[in-house]
Amino acid sequence: MKSKLKIAIASGKGGTGKTFISTNLFNALQKSGKKVTLVDCDAEEPNDREFIAGEFLQSFDVIQKVPVIDESKCIYCGKCSEYCNYNAIFFLGEQRMIRVLEDHCHGCGACSVACEYGAITEKDDLLGTVASYTVQPNSNLIEARMKVGVHSPVPVIKEAVKLASEADVILLDSPPGTSCPFIQTVVTADYVVLVTEPTPFGMSDLRQSVDTLRSIGKNCGVIVNRAGLGNEDVFEYLKKENISLLMSVPFDKSIAITYSKGKLISNENPEWENKFSQLYKLILQEHGNSSY
Repeated sequence: MKSKLKIAIASGKGGTGKTFISTNLFNALQKSGKKVTLVDCDAEEPNDREFIAGEFLQSFDVIQKVPVIDESKCIYCGKCSEYCNYNAIFFLGEQRMIRVLEDHCHGCGACSVACEYGAITEKDDLLGTVASYTVQPNSNLIEARMKVGVHSPVPVIKEAVKLASEADVILLDSPPGTSCPFIQTVVTADYVVLVTEPTPFGMSDLRQSVDTLRSIGKNCGVIVNRAGLGNEDVFEYLKKENISLLMSVPFDKSIAITYSKGKLISNENPEWENKFSQLYKLILQEHGNSSY
């Protein structure tokens, strides 16, 4: 049985063109007949559906358990606070004060284990939703969307990626940056495509992204978006670090206009559809497997 290929499209900063690359690569693959799923892992601000229309399939809530303390049973020993690695239980023993700080809670359940007096029960806490859409018979879009005010999208991202289990090719549109949401997305990928721009900010964030991926043993290639806008430092860096340049997208007004209208350049221009098909073939070569 052929294994699935997971490709993460990521960047060290927002606004470099991750969504542009993710949606057009998905579009080119599904038009070629590939069984492909795109997962919008940018749960704080998902926007892949602005460019890809699909028929709603299903959605479900992502829930975690948070503790509820019954102070009539609590003896204020402080063990629950001591066991909590996330400082989610505020405890003042002398004042006999104990509170759950739900925004800090990770739902690990350690406090329930620590309490020997039955003073801690649990309740559901809504973190976000995961929805799936059918785009074509062989292609789907999955969207992770975090509830406003939740401290971390990681649990929602986990559930969205888990849902993408049927396709032969899975594209993960990663959250920007190199913090926990980025790590949670790329750690599941077989190959990572980093999208950058030829500017000082782009260069700085690319270095950080590459260093992060190397620290977790992930192979990557780079797409330079808006090429011609800045300088050549990014290209020199790639040569120095022996990192593959997968594609160079020019700083082109027509591309920007197409994107601003919520359209896909791979639909509007057959040349770009071919370029994204070639991008996929190059990723396969970099990954070392051409059987997908």
